[in-house]
Amino acid sequence: MSAADVQAVGVDVGGTRTAALRVTEAGVILDRASLPTPADDMAATLRTMVEAVRSVLTPEVAAIGISAAGLVQAPGGVLRFAPNLAWRDARLVECVAGETGLPVTADNDNTAAAWGEFRCGAAHGYANVLLIGVGTGIGGGIVVDGRLLRGAHGFAGEIGHVVVEPDGEPCGCGNRGCWETVASGRTILRDGRRAVDRHAHSMLATMVRGDPERMTGEMISDAARAGDPTATGILVEVGHRLGEGIAGLVNVLDPEIVIVGGGASGAGDLLLEPARAAFRMTVEGYEYRPHVPLVAAELGNDAGGVGAALLALEALP
Repeated sequence: MSAADVQAVGVDVGGTRTAALRVTEAGVILDRASLPTPADDMAATLRTMVEAVRSVLTPEVAAIGISAAGLVQAPGGVLRFAPNLAWRDARLVECVAGETGLPVTADNDNTAAAWGEFRCGAAHGYANVLLIGVGTGIGGGIVVDGRLLRGAHGFAGEIGHVVVEPDGEPCGCGNRGCWETVASGRTILRDGRRAVDRHAHSMLATMVRGDPERMTGEMISDAARAGDPTATGILVEVGHRLGEGIAGLVNVLDPEIVIVGGGASGAGDLLLEPARAAFRMTVEGYEYRPHVPLVAAELGNDAGGVGAALLALEALP
């Protein structure tokens, strides 16, 4: 096998889906598989992760990278805690390496996504990058001078758990009022469901036939695109809170570019334009600092898997 033929599998374990991607050294996706994540059962989720990997495994695969939401210890690849998954001290690397016999690495999902976007996505060509993953919760990935910032234990980038409202909504991490309780995909869904009761004649209420439990984030985006003021208002408010938080992070990290990924970024400019407006209003010295573009992730939901695969290849001796 030539060096050009070497590939890796990147497996991205999320709160709802576990996706495995077979990827080249250039970041090209050759094959993919996706399975539901049994998020309330750690052992079942580990089995699902291995099953997804096996479904795309070929002789060309030299390594496996895992991308998982939560506190993934580096080195070692143990997921110590996940606020939105029932995972505690999950030995990710040990599990997958034992089942496949291949070298395995593991990182936080947004750390991996940041690397994917840096290597072959929207952040290609930039040395200092901040990625904001807006999904069930909010996570971050940080590239400084062309290198990932992992911190002392691999836990850097847990930006969604900065408390912004001490008496706010409960968060999956155990605190109240974390940033992800006001600016995540879960926030959009929560506010959409509440709006069904408050605005019985809105398009949202019609779409779910008056049953808030039928609501999905995609429905809210679709209603906003169709001009529904209730849905539009939800995305504007969440986007505003997102932009405020990004401004604070830009003040601290001074990146060249901010990438917004994750499932909620599928709302596009309905979410990003309010975020950009709030960012301009709240970042320090906006008119005096170089422009920091706030853009959607180019790799979309594949960023974590692609980044994990590339990191696994880079770790090979």
